[in-house]
Amino acid sequence: MADTQREIERKYESDESGLPDLTGVAGVEAVIDKGVANLDAVYYDTADERLAAASLTLRRRTGGSDAGWHLKVPVAPGVRDEIREPLSDTVPGTLAGLVRSRVREAELAPVVRLRSDRDVRHLVDAQGKLLAEVSVDAVRAERLTEGGGTAQWTEIEVELAEGGDPVFLDKVEKRLRKAGVRPSASSSKLARALAETRPSGSGSGKKKRKEPPVPEEPTTAGDHVLAYARAQRDAILELDPAVRQDAYDSVHRMRVATRRLRSAFRSYGKVLDRTVTDPIGEELKWLAGELGVDRDREVVTERLTTVLGDLPDTLISGPIRTRLDTWANARHGGSRSRLIGVLDSQRYLALLDTLDAVIAGPPLLKHAAGDPSKVIAKAVHKDFGKVSALVAEAIEAPPGADRDLALHEARKKAKRTRYAAEAATPALGTPARALAKSMKSLTSLLGEHQDSVMVRVTLRELSAVAHAAGESSFTYGVLYGREEQRAAGVEAALPEVWEGIVAEESV
Repeated sequence: MADTQREIERKYESDESGLPDLTGVAGVEAVIDKGVANLDAVYYDTADERLAAASLTLRRRTGGSDAGWHLKVPVAPGVRDEIREPLSDTVPGTLAGLVRSRVREAELAPVVRLRSDRDVRHLVDAQGKLLAEVSVDAVRAERLTEGGGTAQWTEIEVELAEGGDPVFLDKVEKRLRKAGVRPSASSSKLARALAETRPSGSGSGKKKRKEPPVPEEPTTAGDHVLAYARAQRDAILELDPAVRQDAYDSVHRMRVATRRLRSAFRSYGKVLDRTVTDPIGEELKWLAGELGVDRDREVVTERLTTVLGDLPDTLISGPIRTRLDTWANARHGGSRSRLIGVLDSQRYLALLDTLDAVIAGPPLLKHAAGDPSKVIAKAVHKDFGKVSALVAEAIEAPPGADRDLALHEARKKAKRTRYAAEAATPALGTPARALAKSMKSLTSLLGEHQDSVMVRVTLRELSAVAHAAGESSFTYGVLYGREEQRAAGVEAALPEVWEGIVAEESV
């Protein structure tokens, strides 16, 4: 299992004067000399530097206290997660997997070697607790690819101690600035090394994959739709490593990004040619389905766990909690392996290539050049009209399976309209933002109803199994009745909620 550590640091330019006196920094009792460490790191990337373009750093380092393989993933400016694996001759499979969505079919190879003489100081408080590690790094960089050059420089690095308050870094920076030290112009040693060792006359190095056009200020309908589509593509790529690590809520967020992108393709069919985007939409639907294999089970488990916790002991009969736990955990281990297999599959990697291609060379129709206040507004109105028809159909349907199905269809269309309104917000402003908010509320309400439908299906299944095992099914019936009331409450509230939405709709 790879070890992950949060790294919060800042880098500064340094000259021959070295490190200024930091004993005057508020909270620092002493500056302890920890000696000089000799570090030797080889950085890996593709020939067209895909990892560097995504601000990802993969290296094999020897020397110092943390020798091994390190993958650094950006979290926020100045904040990265460093994922570590022990030393080996080849890139560890875990780290290769975490960058597969970027690398795809390309080869990872050594691109730069950095050797650093690191002069380390520890800043400690009155109790001897480490506040931050400050180092002066004398760096020698060597490009390992054909025609590459060398470079050298000195920089100051300040890394916050684990669990420290980032405000402390502001105090250190204030002292450094007062001494004439300024923040580094490069985001990392690797970024500087790549820039300064690039072969002469090669421009940006080996030919990179075509970058999508990004206008400084979206003006046309096509600009706005592509900006939204690009953001969802980027979200899928950025969430891939988190999904592989089973990070909290990552699967759900990635699934939402696929749905948003698919909805944008469908809602804005007058902007992007659907003969091109519809097949992509089907692949996005496949991916969302794979990501959601366990989602329904998780929703039902959360709901039943909550209601069981609220139920008086006098209404609980039989080993219902044990049976629920068994049901909830029946597939999780296998589904995790299946999901990793999906993310490693040729189908998924081909989908990512296709998304890159369609954003780099979008299949724009003539309306893409149109006024967004007209083209985009018309598309959103169209989606809202479909929601309106489905809600009316659901309200008029008799209670039971037909109404359940109609409400579910209305919910799906409300989600699509919400996403269309989200994409429209930069162009249309407050009206689109208000509609997105209304659709989110409607989706949540209808989601309560759909969750109740799924819970009742599960209760019937569990009750049948319990009965066959000679257990009491009394509590299952109690819970079923409560879920019926829950659904009835949603159905009763819907007409008034919908009337309020219609009254406010002004996009």
